Amino acid sequence: MLNRVLSFAVVLCASVLLATTPAGAELHVTVDQANPQPLPIAIPDFAAPNAGDAAAGQNIAKVIRADLDRSGLFRPLDPKSFIDKAPGVNAAPTFANWRAIQAQALVAGQVQMQGDGRLRVDFRLWDVFGESQMLGQQYFTTPDNWRRIAHIISDAIYERITGEKGYFDTRIVFISESGPALHRVKRLAVMDEDGANPIFLTRGDYLVLTPRFNPTAQMIAYMSYINAKPRVYLFDLESGRQEMLGNFPNMTFSPRFSPDGNKVALTLESGGNSDIYVMDLRTRALTRLTSDPSIDTAPSFSPDGTQIAFESDRGGSQQIYVMGADGSNQHRISFGAGRNGTPVWSPRGDLIAFTNQSGGFHIGVMHTDGSGVRILTNGWDDESPTWAPNGRVLMFSRGSQGMRGSSIWSIDITGRNERRVATPGDASDPAWSPLIQ
Repeated sequence: MLNRVLSFAVVLCASVLLATTPAGAELHVTVDQANPQPLPIAIPDFAAPNAGDAAAGQNIAKVIRADLDRSGLFRPLDPKSFIDKAPGVNAAPTFANWRAIQAQALVAGQVQMQGDGRLRVDFRLWDVFGESQMLGQQYFTTPDNWRRIAHIISDAIYERITGEKGYFDTRIVFISESGPALHRVKRLAVMDEDGANPIFLTRGDYLVLTPRFNPTAQMIAYMSYINAKPRVYLFDLESGRQEMLGNFPNMTFSPRFSPDGNKVALTLESGGNSDIYVMDLRTRALTRLTSDPSIDTAPSFSPDGTQIAFESDRGGSQQIYVMGADGSNQHRISFGAGRNGTPVWSPRGDLIAFTNQSGGFHIGVMHTDGSGVRILTNGWDDESPTWAPNGRVLMFSRGSQGMRGSSIWSIDITGRNERRVATPGDASDPAWSPLIQ
């Protein structure tokens, strides 16, 4: 299993920017607002001068189409509608033929195996109506990394047209669920953002919950019931090594890394009371942040590391609070209908996602002062929000009313692009990685 883990933990890719001609009035898609008419984009299969590379060219184009379609901002055109062959990467397209099918952008690519065993992938992004090249890049990688290259290209296209970082070259850690309701098997698992390449990290011998990536996506913190004792563990994806984060006499749970990866905020229970602590991973020193006679849990750092959002019932019901990273200035920010918990700070620092319990469980977002509350989902049992690294999309768990099992879904911050994420069976508790480096 370890070799498979390493295959996504390390990328063998180099890119070179080719000449780019800026357009007078550049093609652009606005991310902040829902786009009722996503941008039509033509993505032909990547050309393959060698017949043996044709499958790779087809597969890369297929993944790029799926990535951009899933964003809700692009509408990849059906290749059956193309009236012209894809242009070579070293030639300009016949723009009129692509305008005729209403394509506003065109992606032309080529794949070719090199003498040293590496796969070379070139692509260019064209503004069809502006008749100009917007982007050109070249990559070299091992052949088994073709899917990774496809996601990287999708990110490049997304960023060039929207002005925002993409989120396709990322991983999702989650809990894979199987078995009957009274004997549920929960395994720690990880997959690509689109659900491909799922890998099981634990065997299901013990219960695991609430996995979270560190900032380098090389380590996962999670709660486990190994030996029937609920503790926080760290899992190193490169080595496969697991270690318990402190041998405390009572339950520890709800871990989350600091933005620099040097600390883990967690909840420690003692005598029926739960409080939030921070452990320095370098010294293993533990600092207590809350001491209220209530349940304080679910800490989440702000992206600059200066504040922590958390949930507490100190006011009589489950609500969201914010404090300084040293525990100072603890104050409530959620005052809307129902109960509110599991806060997660956006990587952009502008919003906090949360779970709202009011006639069911729903995913919402609010500004960091508690204003501007918007409920994004209307499922019966939507929980555990997690942000894409660009702060524009959320994933979450969805349960079914009166039914066993759960699934993972995504939704953008407009609340209009909701989609189910492919997983190997039932799944819950997703956590999004940062962009892979």
